[in-house]
Formats: sequence, structure tokens, C-alpha cells
Amino acid sequence: MKFDRVRLTNFKPYGDADLRLTEGVTVIHGLNGSGKSSLLEACFFALYGSKALDGTLEDVITNGEAETEVELWFTHAGTSYRVERRLKSYDGRIDHKCTLESTDGSDVTRDGARAVREFVSELLRMDAEAFVNCAYVRQGEVNKLINATPRERQDTIDDLLQLGKLEEYRERAGDARLGVEDVLENRRGRLDQLDEQIAAKEDRDLHERLNELESELGEVTEEIDRYETQREQAKETREAAAETLSAHAEKREELEAVEAAIEEIEAAIRSAERERDDHRDAIRETRERIAEIESAIDERLDDAGLDAATDEAVAERRSELDDREAAVREELDDERVNAEALRNQATNLAGKADDRTERAGEIEAEAEEAATAAEAAAEEVAERESSIQELREEAESLRERFEAADADVDRDGVADERDALRERRGEVRERIAELSTELKNARERVEEAEELLAAGKCPECGQPVEDSPHASGIDEDRERVAELESELNETREREASLDDGIDELDDLAAAADRLDEIDETVEMLEERVAEKRAEAERERDAEAEKRERAEALREEAEETREVAAEKRGQAETAAERVTELEAELAAVDDAREAVTAVEERQSAIADAEDEIERRREKRESLAEVNDERRDRLADKRDRRDELAEAVDEEAVEDAKGRKSDAEEYLEKVAEELDRLEERRTELQNAIGGVKADLAELAERREEREALGERVDALETLHDETSELESMYADLRAELRQRNVTELERTLNETFELVYGNDAYSHIELDGEYVLTVYQKDGEPLDPEQLSGGERALFNLSLRCAIYRLLSEGIEGAAPTPPLILDEPTVFLDSGHVSRLVRLVEEMRGFGVRQIIIVSHDDELVGAADELVTVEKDPRSNRSTVRREDAAELGVASLADD
Repeated sequence: MKFDRVRLTNFKPYGDADLRLTEGVTVIHGLNGSGKSSLLEACFFALYGSKALDGTLEDVITNGEAETEVELWFTHAGTSYRVERRLKSYDGRIDHKCTLESTDGSDVTRDGARAVREFVSELLRMDAEAFVNCAYVRQGEVNKLINATPRERQDTIDDLLQLGKLEEYRERAGDARLGVEDVLENRRGRLDQLDEQIAAKEDRDLHERLNELESELGEVTEEIDRYETQREQAKETREAAAETLSAHAEKREELEAVEAAIEEIEAAIRSAERERDDHRDAIRETRERIAEIESAIDERLDDAGLDAATDEAVAERRSELDDREAAVREELDDERVNAEALRNQATNLAGKADDRTERAGEIEAEAEEAATAAEAAAEEVAERESSIQELREEAESLRERFEAADADVDRDGVADERDALRERRGEVRERIAELSTELKNARERVEEAEELLAAGKCPECGQPVEDSPHASGIDEDRERVAELESELNETREREASLDDGIDELDDLAAAADRLDEIDETVEMLEERVAEKRAEAERERDAEAEKRERAEALREEAEETREVAAEKRGQAETAAERVTELEAELAAVDDAREAVTAVEERQSAIADAEDEIERRREKRESLAEVNDERRDRLADKRDRRDELAEAVDEEAVEDAKGRKSDAEEYLEKVAEELDRLEERRTELQNAIGGVKADLAELAERREEREALGERVDALETLHDETSELESMYADLRAELRQRNVTELERTLNETFELVYGNDAYSHIELDGEYVLTVYQKDGEPLDPEQLSGGERALFNLSLRCAIYRLLSEGIEGAAPTPPLILDEPTVFLDSGHVSRLVRLVEEMRGFGVRQIIIVSHDDELVGAADELVTVEKDPRSNRSTVRREDAAELGVASLADD
């Protein structure tokens, strides 16, 4: 696998960056804090999302921005992919959108942060944690594996080499075995329970009990049939007697019904005669009420303006009243509108007069304000002219400072000269830091060699001092210390000289800035003076104009008040006419009310005459109905006499006796039949229970047979799961031992390359991943006993060995991600850096397609095929990247060295 291109937008210090990466060794260099490591973090984040971050998603968005975007193009196993992640911050939340797609037509797509992360983990056969444990050595984590416990180291390497899957399979097989044991124990308990149930039922002799119950059931059934035959005979006797009693009862009921009908007809005739009398009295009362209404109509004719109470006269009078009312109302509405309009005009004119008087007062006040403003503008002109004179005197003093300064700079060039000195001071300080680090390492080597010389024998390897690699070259190291100290002192003096120059230029730059500020201020003040003079003149003109306007408004107000008085008089005349028309309209309403009263009384007379006619017709109808009732009454009396002669009391008494005897027998036989039915039900239930027990016994025997077969199968399955669990454990142990052997081989090959000419012979790695370093005399050492630089280099060797083993794979070669080293030289002196360069070249020889290193070390820069420079703009605090060819920059490759 290799990274092809990464593009960033608002990611940490990057505003907009686009970098293409090639095969071989790429070195990313730049000043500390410029954003070198952020490029690698962006690639890691593109692959694994939030799992690749030490902080939160908000931390990667550039300060002051609301969203960020990272795109990574990479090739893996011959297929090209592009992954894009977008983060947007709003309302205290982060919206994370992510997509992955193939770019070579293989039609692979994934949407969503989780789906992309799972796809990448499956594609590379490693999650984010495995990635940093294998391929990505992050800044400050170079000693991570050597400082880990053997157990942690074992789990890390097992996961990288896919052995964790075998442990997962072993655990699954163990869980399956335990599950089978639970089911098997449950089925064995059920088998014992079935054996007990079957034995208990066989002891009850169910077939003999069934024969006894069926024989007794037959006897009870015969007895029930005999009693039921006798009960049917008694029922026939009871029914015959009942028919006789029913016939006599029907005649008696008919007789009673006829007598009741006779009484009902007689009562109806009496009620109808009373209703006829009521109608006669009501007719008389209605005629009296008509006479009263006619008298009342005569009393209202004058009020209504009528000569006679005829329909034609009433209609004509109502039409006259409607016409008069319409004419009065039309004139009334006009007069009301006219009066209201005149009142409104008078009110509005009076308001306008008041408004003009008030506006005249406001304008006079504005004239006073204009006079005051003119005086204030004149005073401000005098103050501004005084300030301009003071600033010109200060500017002359500042120009004299440039003439007296030691630095040969003018006002326009002081800022550029200061920036140039600051850049040179930054380079000097960076050189001081490099010299301090190199001096510290050289002193440590001298101190270590002096201690060995003082001891006479190496305390670590036990060799004589003259044969110890740590004691050789002490004179050269001492000379190197002296040279470094001298160069460091000279460089610090250069820094002090630059500080003094920068301080002087800072003062001159401040003076130049103040001169610029004075020039701008004077120009602004002169413009302000001109503006204020013009403003004073405008305010004086405005004062005169406003006073003339106020006087004109007061004259207009007086004229408006006179017109308002005229309108008010006209409104009062119109109001008097409205009162006269309202009185005339009330007279029309009174006349109409009288006409309505006459109409209502005429209608009441017509209703009364209709009522008299209806009651007369009702009396005639009631007389006809009573004649029909008298005819039916005579027929009913004849039928009553016939029924009274047909009733036979002796036959009724004989039928009652026979019916009572039959009912008494039926009551007794019912009790006996109930007893026999209850016994038959008990026998049938008992037979059903015995048959159910026999069926249950057969089911239990079948279930027992099937369960026995199931127990045998579970015992076989339990043996198989136990064997599978042991097989996965043995396979994992075997593969781990193979990996230990292969890792020890690759580690020693790398170790030989790095320490081939040193005091160490080889490394051993046991089955628990415990590391031991052996000196050439066979003495074992724990890696923690190595010096800081040797320990860091040892860890890098271990990481590279694991990477090689992973690339070879469990079953042959497997694609691996780029080997990424972030500031691997932090703990290394110049000698160890040279060894690291050889290690990088060796990894290229082993077929690693892409190695990316973040460092500012010259030797590593010299080993680069591609050089990426990272710079940060101090003004915007934004980083940029620039790709360069190392050969074109004149940097020799490691092969040339």
C-alpha cells in the first residue's frame, strides 16, 4: 500500500494544502511548530476517523473556522481509492460526513464514518491501534513497545499477525462446549424424570381398571333407558289433561274478554258525549271573543289613519307610511352626514391652527439651536488648528531621531531591515539549539568514557577499557567538545549583537509608525477644519431661514381659526334640522304600529271563526262514532250469554287430578334420572382419565426413546467441541512459536545491520515475547540497560522487524501501509542517526515501497528521494507545504556517502 495524495482544508494549522506523495523515502522537514506532524495525522485521520485522534473532532478544525475537509488518495493491492472526511461545527455539535470510493472502475463505495473505518480495518487487516503499533511511529512513542509489559507486547503482536482471531475462535468453541454441557445436563435430568413417570403408571394396571368401568357404564345406561320410557308415558298423560284444561280456560278467558269489551264500549260512549258538550261550550266562548276584537279594531282606526278596517285600506295606508318613511330617512341621513362633516372640518381646522402655532415654536427653537451649533463649530475650528500645530512640532522631533540613529536606514526601510535582522536571529537561535544538543551528546560521551577509564574495566560488558567501544576516541570527543563550546559562544555573541540592533530598529520602527500616524491625523484634522467652517456658515443661514418660516406659520394659524368658527356655526344649523326629521320619523312609526295592531286583530277574528267551524265538525263526527259503538255493544252482550252456558266445571276438576298425578311422577323420575346421569358422567370421566393415562404412558415411552437418542448426540457433540477448543489453543501456540521464530530472525537481521560492529552479538525472543540483548562475551542485558540513544534505536529496529514480518504475512506476502516515522531522532546523537539512515535504506531493500519521515536532521534529509518543506506564516499562523527534489537541492544520497 502507498499514499498517493493528501489534500487539506482548514485542518489544524493548514488553511489549504495539497501534497502528492511518491514511492521511496519522503522526508518532511521544517521548523518546530510549523505543522509537519499534522500532515501525518491528517493521513491517519482520513483512514480511521475519530479513532486516530488523541483529542476530540473539534480539535482538528482550524481556529476561527467552522468546518474542515481531508481527502486521501491511496493504492492498495493494485486498487486505487479515495477517502474524504468533512467536519462541520454548529450549535455545539460536530457533523461528521465520510465517503470512500475506488477510482479505477472497481465500483467500491462506502458511506458513513463507521462503514469507512471498518472497510479500511478489513482492507489493511489492522485497526487504528494496530496501525500505530506497526507502521506509524508517532512523535514521542518510539519507546512504546520496549516499555510495554511482555503481556502487552504479546497481545499487540498477536493482533497484528491475526492470532487474536484464533483466540476468539477458541473462546467461541469454549462457549459452545459450556452451552452443550448445560443442555446435556438438562436432558439427562429429564430422562431420569421420564423413567420415574413411566414406572409409576405401569404399577396402576390401567387396562383391568378400564374393563371394570366400561361394564358398570353399560348397566347404568340400561337403567336410564327404562326410566326415560316411563317418563314419556307420564308426559303424554299430563299433556292430554292440559289440553282439556286449556280448552275450558280459553272459553273462560273469552267470556272475561267479552265482558271487559262491553264495559270499554259503554265508557267510550259516555266519554264521547262529554267531549261533544265541551265543543258546544267552546263555540259559544269563541263567538264572544270575536265581538271583543271587533270593538278594539274600531278604537285603533283613527290612530292608524284608516276610515274602515278593510284589507285594501290597510295595504294602501301601509304603502303611504313606507314612502314617507323612506323620504324622511333619506333627508335625515343627508343632514346627519352634513352636520358631522361640518363638525369634523371645524375640529380639523382648529387642530391645524394649533399645529402651526406649535410648529412655529419648534422652528424658533431650531433657529436657536442652529445659532448655538454655529458658535460650537467656530470654537472647534480653533481647537483643531492648535492640535495641527502641536503634531507638526512632534513630527519634526521624530525626523531628527532618524538623522541621529546609528543604523543607516530611512523611515520607509526600517521595517524591512528589522524583519531581516529578526530572520537572521531566528537562524542563529536555531543553530544555538543544534549546537547545545550536539554539545550535550558529546559531553555525555566524554563523561561515559572518563568513567570507564577511571574504572579500568567496562561495568556493562566486563571488557578491559582498551577494548571497550565506549572508551575509544575520547581525545577526539574532547576536541569536539571544545570546538562546539567555542562555536556556541561565538554564536551567542552574534545573537546578542543582533538583539541590540533589533532593539534600536524597534525604536525607529515605532517612530516611523508614529510619523505615519501623525501624517494621517494632520490630514484628517485639516479636512475636519474645512468641514467645520462650512458647517458654521450653514448653521447661520439655517437660523435666518427658520425665523422667517416661524413668523409665516403664526399668520397661517390665525386665518385657519377664523374658518373653523364659520364651520362650527353651519354644523349647529344642520343639527337642528336633524332633530326635526327624527320627530317626524317617530310619528310615522306610531302610525305604522296602529296599522299593524288592526291587521293582527283582523287575523285573530279569522282564526276564531276557523276554530268554531272545526269544533262544529268534531261534534258531528263524535255523534256518528257513538251510533256505531251502540251497535257493537248489542252484539257483545249476545256473545256473553252464549259463553256463560258452555262452561263444564266437572270436566275441569277431573283433568286437574290427572295432570297433578302425572306431574308428581315426573318429578320423582327426574330425580332418579339425574342421579343415574351423574353416575354415568362419573364413569365416562373415569374411563376418559384411564384412556388419557394410557395415551400419556405411550407418549412418555416415545419421548423417553427420542430423549435417549438426543442425550447420546449431545455427548458426542460435547466431545467434538472440547477437541475443537483444544485444537484452536494448540494452533495458536504453534503459530505464535512460528511467529516468535520469524520475528527473532528478522529482528536479528535488522539488529546485525544496526549493531554489527558494536559490543552486542544478538537478541533472543522467548515464547512470551520477552526480549534479551546479548553482548559479544555472552552476557545478557535487559533492553532497559541500554543508553537512551541505543534504546531508541533498538525500538526502531524492533518496529521495523515487526513491519517486515507483517509484510511477509502468515501465508505469504501481504500488502502493508507506508512505514511512517515521526521525529525518530529525538533521542539520537549523530552516530545513532547514521545507523538509523542505514536502517531506512535496509527497509527499502526489503521491499518497503514507501517510507515517510518527519525530521530536520541533515543526514535523514540527505537520504530522501523526495523532500517536503513545511513553513508557517507568522502573521496568519497558517502552514503551507512545498515538494522538492532532494537531488536538485544538492543533497547527496546515502549511497554516495
